[in-house]
Amino acid sequence: MRRMARVLKLSLLAASGLALVLAGCSSAPLVDDLPANMGLPAGTPARPATPYQYPAVHDVPPPRAAPTLSEEQQIEVEKELAAARDRQEAREGPGKKARPAAKKKRATAKNGGTADPKDGADRNP
Repeated sequence: MRRMARVLKLSLLAASGLALVLAGCSSAPLVDDLPANMGLPAGTPARPATPYQYPAVHDVPPPRAAPTLSEEQQIEVEKELAAARDRQEAREGPGKKARPAAKKKRATAKNGGTADPKDGADRNP
């Protein structure tokens, strides 16, 4: 008898907790229907008349009107771009060219740096 009363109390407690949680979830539409002057601080901008229209994310663009380049056309375009780059570098003069990056010495385990894997030192098995 006592066990049945305890189970009944627990089930009523669980049901009331579930009802409370579900009631909390449904309060959002109620807040939207409140009068405009209730609960809003002074200077709050008015809500827009129409909801925001999100961009159509899943719409696929129409197929391209122009076909893609063939291998030969792509090679030709790359040659034209390289020629234009060479002409521009020639116009700038010899002193304006970018210097190649200086090579850095690799640190080894002997001078406090990390060992180069090609050295054969400190390899993981």
